[in-house]
Formats: sequence, structure tokens, C-alpha cells
Amino acid sequence: MREAHATLPVADPPDHGPVRRTSPCRPGDVREAVARAVSEQCRTAQCDADALSDALLVASELTTNAILHGGGVTEVRVDVTGPSVRVSVSDRSDELPVTRTAAERARGGRRPGGHGWPIVCRLSRDVLVADLPTGGKCITAVVPLS
Repeated sequence: MREAHATLPVADPPDHGPVRRTSPCRPGDVREAVARAVSEQCRTAQCDADALSDALLVASELTTNAILHGGGVTEVRVDVTGPSVRVSVSDRSDELPVTRTAAERARGGRRPGGHGWPIVCRLSRDVLVADLPTGGKCITAVVPLS
């Protein structure tokens, strides 16, 4: 089975290699990269539309969390291997993601949020948080496509 992948670094890259971005990543950019990589893979394999929606939501949540809580996105990698898509989003923060309880969200008053990380964990088959050697972290979520 073929593999498809895309990398979206946010710094100025050389003029070679995988798909690259030179402007800040937004959730829509990452959703597009996931959709593009999955559609390439689905030419030869069966992909469920609901599973693709789950993968797009996970990609969006990881990116939004990196922007809001991680000091910004530093790199995004999307790999489709077999029946799964792996979305990796790196950011500048060493802080681990946390889940806010319903009571904590209620006490937070008008402060929105607290739903993204549980969504990522619920929709993903595997989630890995890794420290980066240069600082920051990379969160990788594997979402089944069937």
C-alpha cells in the first residue's frame, strides 16, 4: 500500500521537499493538508467519510491548541499509512495538554475552551506527546480512516 504525507513547516524553507508553508499555519491549512493526503491515499484504498471528518476535526483541534496554548505552530506533518492518518503538530511550549473537568469549565466563567483535547483523545486511536530537543513539543494523533 502506498503512503502519502505532507510537511508544513512555518519557517522559510529551501525550495525542495514536501509541501511547505512560509506563513503561519491556521487550522484550515492543516485540514487542507490532511484532506489532500487522505484523498491521494484513498485513490487506492477505502476511506470512510465519517472517519475523514474525525481526522479533519483532530487536525483542527491540534492546530488551534498549539496556537492558543502552545505559543504557535512550528511544524505540521501529515502521514497516511494504510488505514490511518497520523497528524503531528509541533509548538513552542513545553507545557503538557490538560483536560479541564466540567466543573472547572463552569467555574471558568466566560473563558471558553476545554473541549479540544478530550475530542482529540476520543477520536484518535493513539496520541503521543513528545518533547522536542530544541524546546517545545510535538503532539501526534493517529486517526483510523475506516
